[in-house]
Amino acid sequence: MKDLIEASGIFIYPLGLCSIIAVFIVIERLLALRPGKVVPIHIQNDIIEKNSLPPGEADSVAGRILLFHQQRHPDADQIKAFGKMEVLGMERGLFLLDVVISAAPLLGLLGTVTGLVRVFSKVSPETGVPEPQAFVTGVSLALATTVVGLAIAIPAIVFNSYMNRRVEMLAARLNVLVERIVTIDTKNEAEKAARSI
Repeated sequence: MKDLIEASGIFIYPLGLCSIIAVFIVIERLLALRPGKVVPIHIQNDIIEKNSLPPGEADSVAGRILLFHQQRHPDADQIKAFGKMEVLGMERGLFLLDVVISAAPLLGLLGTVTGLVRVFSKVSPETGVPEPQAFVTGVSLALATTVVGLAIAIPAIVFNSYMNRRVEMLAARLNVLVERIVTIDTKNEAEKAARSI
């Protein structure tokens, strides 16, 4: 591993930055997108099974939607818009994984081209053969940067796909809960109107 890092030359710095960003985003989103932090089971059960709205709390996405509902008494469109805003918050930072997925292999390719330029710039006009030292360092740079760039990009692609899928699944659950909140509100308003007659 040490040889690979040394062979990557100056390209290891931007590649290392890509790696750090990817690891940070993956860990942070894994923690933030736990089902209990988005749609706790007790909130889901109260809304869907008991047809009642529990008190809102700031600990989860569903809790924040309920808190918004209880404090503002919004209409259906407003609560749906707030729910969409919360879903966008769940996607926070995922665009950086997209940047890493694109940048890491391109940095590896840049290192590859730079290594090959080093090799071919030291070709002897008499023999048509590159200097041995230039050949070794150039090819080493080319291969090392390619390997490091792909080693960063491939796991980032896997985790990005997983995170996007998880956001979609949790967003679908939130949409169901928001629709139930709207239905419960409509039912409660109809009951109030019937009692006032």
